[in-house]
Amino acid sequence: AARAMATAMAVTARNVCAALGWRRLGAVHKRAFASGAVTDAVHGAAAEEEDLNLPKRQNDLYQVQARNNWRIEEVKEIYQRPLLDLVYKAATIHRQCHNPNEVQKCTLLSIKTGGCPEDCKYCSQSSKWSKSTGTKATVLMKVDDVLEQARAAKNAGSTRFCLGAAWRGPSQVGPRQFDRVLQMVNGVRELGMEVCATLGLLSAEEAEKLQRAGLTAYNHNLDTSKSHYEKVISTRSYSDRLKTLQNVRDAGISVCCGGILGLGEKEDDRIELLHTLATLPSHPESVPVNSLVPVDGTPLAKQLKEEDMALPTTIELVRHIAAARILMPHSVIRLSAGRISMQKSDQAFCFLAGANSIFTGDKLLTTPNNKEDDDTEMFSELGLDGRPPFVPYPVNINMNANAN
Repeated sequence: AARAMATAMAVTARNVCAALGWRRLGAVHKRAFASGAVTDAVHGAAAEEEDLNLPKRQNDLYQVQARNNWRIEEVKEIYQRPLLDLVYKAATIHRQCHNPNEVQKCTLLSIKTGGCPEDCKYCSQSSKWSKSTGTKATVLMKVDDVLEQARAAKNAGSTRFCLGAAWRGPSQVGPRQFDRVLQMVNGVRELGMEVCATLGLLSAEEAEKLQRAGLTAYNHNLDTSKSHYEKVISTRSYSDRLKTLQNVRDAGISVCCGGILGLGEKEDDRIELLHTLATLPSHPESVPVNSLVPVDGTPLAKQLKEEDMALPTTIELVRHIAAARILMPHSVIRLSAGRISMQKSDQAFCFLAGANSIFTGDKLLTTPNNKEDDDTEMFSELGLDGRPPFVPYPVNINMNANAN
């Protein structure tokens, strides 16, 4: 009888995984089975699922179908809903797809600072205004120094380590430096951490080399809408960025792609950006949401002062996060730059709306970040746990299901 029960449970687990799009049972999913949450759902019970905080539903399975055929009018309707209605919908979806009490800690390290030939008007690392920003170009860090920082980040609770280089792309610097980055990737992966990189534009061959080295994810943000893009950047096109994302996806690397609020864009630009992300062939597994941190000496910081432009408010940030959660239900939404100016209550509102990752460490590339002690205190007060590494992303099943 015991053997029959075990067999039945195994079959149930496989069926639920298939229905929910889970590639395998991760730690969160195992806890759900251990608590009886999923098996109760399969049998149609309406029990409380304390481990996952999943809401009661009449459906047999807790399932949200992803789509990538959103019309811009649909995205606009979602984005402009009354805020509390929007957050309620997003929070419900968030609990159906993720453990709401888990927030991943990531650490971003600038392995090569300054000297970038691009002209992103918000970035202090561009060589075009290094004199006014005071940013000095550095050489690429040594592998051992990077791994030392990765170990420190892991000891502090980070499960994802990100490598950032101020390059147009690896082709700018040649094979020897790129080979050193590949060694960094391999070394961080051996520590048992997810490893992400942001190195600029990637060719298909470069993406394949990063995949073989063990890269988990590649970050390449679209920054803003295609309509607003040329007002911010002129040295690389929107299509260049989309091509890099496709090369990353084709190589089997997880895509990390989002944008920045506060670049002088309008609400329609934010809606257009989310529409672009949510209609990619596959949703980005990671969607960073950044709020501009103006750096003195950059053209955008000057523009903000001259035109008396306000930075995004917490309400605007929450609205963006909530809409992203509804449009891309299985993605990890990363509350990124700009968090340093937010109170713990502001960040809690973002987590409620669907954000489930933050960046820790003293700096985000060249801008200041929240203190480790402050983040530790916030996690304790909010009852948050760190998201473990390598939680499987669901397969995008029924991508064009018409449900929102």
